[in-house]
Amino acid sequence: MGGLSKLYLLSYNSLQAIGWAVSSFQILCNLLSTSSVAGAYSSAGKLISFLQCAAFLEVIHGAIGLVPSGALLPLMQWGGRTHFLLAIVSKLDEVQQLPSVFITFFAWSISEVIRYSHYAFSCIGNCPYWITYLRYTAFIVLYPLGVGPGEIWIMYQALPIVKKKNLYSETFSGLPFSYYDFLKVVLIIYPFLWLKLYLHLFRQRRSKLFKRQDKKRA
Repeated sequence: MGGLSKLYLLSYNSLQAIGWAVSSFQILCNLLSTSSVAGAYSSAGKLISFLQCAAFLEVIHGAIGLVPSGALLPLMQWGGRTHFLLAIVSKLDEVQQLPSVFITFFAWSISEVIRYSHYAFSCIGNCPYWITYLRYTAFIVLYPLGVGPGEIWIMYQALPIVKKKNLYSETFSGLPFSYYDFLKVVLIIYPFLWLKLYLHLFRQRRSKLFKRQDKKRA
């Protein structure tokens, strides 16, 4: 990787880490000041939406070979999160104050601070082991937390609201199904797509942590 590419990736990952750290701080400050989890979206929703949209760059990074991840898995994660965030949470005031939004945002923020910090330190070739360990261990709890009681539960709770409002009726007018039908299909396949990503991270964990330990023993 050339020096310019390293500088770009270092800048991108550092800014993302800072952004997600700020969102974590905003969520926690709102929680402490209001003693309620209902303000997670109002306190950090816009920033998180911006950071998530900007993460499409990671799909491009993989597609052009700037990073070895490829484009498919980053696209799956980006697409799932962005649809959840922009198509559902930002459009439905009724779900924005639900506890599941707090759970999702908190899990996302912590996991992304860890992930982007790991990437940033790796760009300079000096990533502390404890950050690497967190990167490939914290996801075991944070990812299911963000997806199960977070994303999937919110989408399920949004179903009757989507049906009542006939959400995106104009967009789907030329199709043989509604957005409500689309969302039901998404709910069915979402756990399977997420499991693919989750198991991929376990394979990475085995590679990054255990092989490193084996090298030290050798």
